[in-house]
Parts: sequence; C-alpha cells; structure tokens
Amino acid sequence: MSSVLPSSNRSAAEGIEIAQMESEYRPISSHLAIAPPVSVVIPAMNEAENLPHVFKTLPDWIHEVVLVDGNSTDDTVRVARELRPDVVVVKQVGKGKGDALISGFAACTGEIIVMVDADGSADGQEIVSYVSALVGGADFAKGSRFANGGGTDDMTPVRKLGNWALCTAVNRKFGARYTDLCYGYNAFWKHCLDRITLDCTGFEIETLMNIRVVKAGLRVQEVPSHEYNRIHGVSNLSAVRDGIRVLKVILREKRVRRTGRRAAVPAVIGRRPVL
Repeated sequence: MSSVLPSSNRSAAEGIEIAQMESEYRPISSHLAIAPPVSVVIPAMNEAENLPHVFKTLPDWIHEVVLVDGNSTDDTVRVARELRPDVVVVKQVGKGKGDALISGFAACTGEIIVMVDADGSADGQEIVSYVSALVGGADFAKGSRFANGGGTDDMTPVRKLGNWALCTAVNRKFGARYTDLCYGYNAFWKHCLDRITLDCTGFEIETLMNIRVVKAGLRVQEVPSHEYNRIHGVSNLSAVRDGIRVLKVILREKRVRRTGRRAAVPAVIGRRPVL
C-alpha cells in the first residue's frame, strides 16, 4: 500500500535530499557536477615566483593540491603554504620530473589526478575540460597543444619538429592517434596507475605514460590545451638530450609485449572534451 507524504513533510524530505546531493556533488561548471575528488599534482623546484600565478588559476572545487618539492633553495614551500594552507607538501627524495610525479601520485587521495607544471605555462581553468573528459567515459585525458582548439607560445621550430617526429613514431608503432606527445598537462583516474607501472625519473615520463595507456587498452581522450610561456626562471628542457631519452623510451617499450584489455585497438577515442 503506497502512502503520500503531507506537503510540509514532502518539502522537508526534498530539502534533505537536496542537501545530501549538494554534499556529495560539487558543481564545477554550469553543465557539470561531480562526486569524485580531484587531486592536482605540481612538481616544483625553485618556483616560488611562479606559484602565485599557478595557484590563482586552480579551480576552487578541487579536493587537494599536492606540491612535490625537488629540494628547492628558494621559498617554494613557504609560498605554497601561504597561498594554500591545506597544501600537501611532499619532499622529493630522488631527482627528476618523473621521480617527482611518481612521489606525488602516491600521496594523492583523490580519485582523479591532474598533472600541472609549476612554471605558469598551464592554465588551471582548463582542468574542467580534463575532468569532463574523464567523467564522460575516458580513463586518461591527454592534453594536446596541436588538437583543434589547442596552441603553444613556448615551442621553437626545432622542438615542434622533434615532437612531431616522436609523436608519429608512437602512433605508428603502438597504434595510437595522438596529435601531441611531449606535453605534461594530463589527467587520469587514479586506478589507472595499477595498469601503467611507472619506472622512469626524467621528463620522458610523459611519453612513457602516453605509450603505456595505449598498451594497456585504456580509453584515452585528447583535450585541446594552450601552453603559455614560462613566467619566471629558465626551463631545464634540452631538445636534443630529452629527445634522445624519449626516443629510447619508445624503442624500449616497443620490445615489451602489450598487456591489458583491447590492446590491439587504437586507444584515442576522441579529440574534443566531453562537456
């Protein structure tokens, strides 16, 4: 036998239900609200001057910021804590961007992890597009400066040529359909780390991740992203040195047998974020 609540009780019940939904879901845009907590990992070494800009662009709905300090000799850690008192600071034991990211990933408590550089080249407001792609069905949201809608202010012709050549090699060797390869602005569900064991310490970790998500058969969606110039300081990137390291990763991974589901199917499922 069904029963109908009086209007006053109905209103109270509806109010409780709405309150519960608001506590479970965080609105991140006018079209999207999410339940999964989002962690942002920022590897940094002597980036005290850049952090105010980086933190300012981060959305207020993110769950946590994990700053991995690469033994900075400036006020990187102090500035981070002043800007965001709840920041999680991880002291890097090893060296290299790859080592820093791996340490940061281990400290994350969110279900979604976003990788953001500390030099001010990435716009934190783009995180909504990455998260949208993930909650829309992707396992890995891969930033691309060369997908329709993306761009870069910080690549020389030599670096563009090198990135194109290496990206083409990965597409041909692993069946991917990437438009960009060596870019560090990415996001993924934390459980993906169980499928793509990370074991390198340098800048080539971005390429390694892009290759292993394909080999694992994970669903990848490219997200158009604009890369800006570093605000302060000098980049540690070397086109020749880091290009050789990336090439070595590609050749090494080609010799390793593919694993995971649907490994023979190209992994990129789209080039536009799901909104």
